[in-house]
Amino acid sequence: MNWVLAAADAALVLASLLLAVHLRFSEDLIPAKYLGPKVLMVHLAIVAVNLVVYWAMGLYRRVWRYAGVHELKTIVAAVSLSYAPFVVLSAATGGSMYSRGIIIIAWIFTMMLVGALRFTLRLSSEPMVPPHVPGARKILIVGANDAGEATLRELRRQPSGSYDVVGFVDPNPSGVGMRIRGTPVLGVLEDIPRLVSERGVDEIITAIPDPAVVRRLISLCESARHIELKLVPSLPDVVEGRTTVSQIREVRIEDLLEREPVQLDIQSIASFIEGRRVLVTGAGGSIGSEICRQVSRLGPSQLILLGRGENSIHEMMVELRSRSTVPLTPVIADVRDVTRLERIFAETRPQVIFHAAAHKHVPLMEANPEEAMTVNVLGTRGLVELSPRHGVERFILLSTDKAVNPTSVMGASKRLAELIVRDAARASSGTLFVAVRFGNVLGSRGSVIPTFRRQIALGGPVTVTDPEMTRFFMTIPEAVALVIQAAALAAGGEIFVLDMGEPVRILDLARNMIRLSGYEPETDIPIEVLGARPGEKMFEELVGADEEARPTSVGKIQKIVAREEALASRAPLPQALGQIEACVREGDLTRLREVLGLACGTAVL
Repeated sequence: MNWVLAAADAALVLASLLLAVHLRFSEDLIPAKYLGPKVLMVHLAIVAVNLVVYWAMGLYRRVWRYAGVHELKTIVAAVSLSYAPFVVLSAATGGSMYSRGIIIIAWIFTMMLVGALRFTLRLSSEPMVPPHVPGARKILIVGANDAGEATLRELRRQPSGSYDVVGFVDPNPSGVGMRIRGTPVLGVLEDIPRLVSERGVDEIITAIPDPAVVRRLISLCESARHIELKLVPSLPDVVEGRTTVSQIREVRIEDLLEREPVQLDIQSIASFIEGRRVLVTGAGGSIGSEICRQVSRLGPSQLILLGRGENSIHEMMVELRSRSTVPLTPVIADVRDVTRLERIFAETRPQVIFHAAAHKHVPLMEANPEEAMTVNVLGTRGLVELSPRHGVERFILLSTDKAVNPTSVMGASKRLAELIVRDAARASSGTLFVAVRFGNVLGSRGSVIPTFRRQIALGGPVTVTDPEMTRFFMTIPEAVALVIQAAALAAGGEIFVLDMGEPVRILDLARNMIRLSGYEPETDIPIEVLGARPGEKMFEELVGADEEARPTSVGKIQKIVAREEALASRAPLPQALGQIEACVREGDLTRLREVLGLACGTAVL
């Protein structure tokens, strides 16, 4: 309890009572009953009740430097509740001890004085509008909104002279000419080039984390080279504790997705993970490691991290131990080693499996097709066969949009993995098998984003395969949230996909990344077109010709099911897998590609 503030409140309540008496009567006509020792006891009782109510309503547990409308309402309620018993008592006694008029006047004074004290604390902590300091970085804030106002406050709290906020701009022209904490709203987005030139702006901070707004800002800043563009974190990031409003960051490429980021509430569907033993294959990879992070927050009884690379598994273990108390079991193993997997299943008894281990690089798998088969296909088959025998409740395969009408060995291998899971779902009554299909994951190992970053850091050229090539993109957290959400929705045999909006041109992605790095495409950093690599498609698809998409209870997730005629016409999968295994064993790569094409219902690869 804040004793200094409580003592000040006691003095203010007592002063309010005395002021009320003197206002109610002139000094010579104050009745004797308001001057004796009994009235002092009444005053002390009123003071005591006020302090107790204030304490009960949390007025001594608040940080008043951040007070706002909610705190003002609390003060009004606390003071009113404190005086209410005395109003009732005065009415019941006919005002023989204290008149209702005096109590009501005292209530008004107390509310004013107690509120004024706290908002004086609030105002005293508020930095004054700083003068324009020579050498300070000149800042333009995009967004005359709550986040923009919070950004202004945070910047003013920085060391004196660090920043000079010259003003705001906002997409809505109605606010132009208004002031926020003394700082003017100078214009709309289209005014940015002029304001940058006139005001000497060094940095633009946007408090509107809307991809369309960010893309517009990048376009507007093309003529203003060397202007830094930064972003205030989104509200979900702040609410979930991942960051704070003060942690203004550089704009990342995921902020430019051609759609709103998908927010899935995985906490509400975590019952299938809570209290269960969860195994993640490929746990050291980009997606596998994020699955481990999110699953560890959902209360599993044990988290088993399986991977081939000891360093990545060790790093993941160290990270998880620093943030979670979930029991962890590291396992260094290869998903192709069925004998080893059998022992692992018997020892750890997993109940939920997220299968993220896979080879994913299209050109590399074109050159090494037997590796794609042994890991992506035969490794998946081994895990699927072991799961029902060892009491696994749910098996979730991570797939890719490249499995749709595949033109590459990698895509075909993931398509076969999907078919293995689908057939297992039809045959199994104990284990729920499901696959999750998503596009390119921003920032994952080997993806185009890290490659572009390295090329830009070296001064270029940035290489793209074809100017018209497009891809679907999603962030790592989006991909993993989709996986967990789909696992909860599963009835068995489905493939789930996320609504990823419009595909993005790789050339546009490259240009935006160059601009985000402070350079001008083609002028500062050249772009070189190489031509499509072996196995690459010009555009990806989410739904195959033999499939149809159906809605689910989650708006952004669709369920992909095979048409019955497609299931009936497909060759038996065990026969195809046996032929693939024989081709790998004999090293017959030509025959392997033929079998792959026939098994996937596509052209010879």
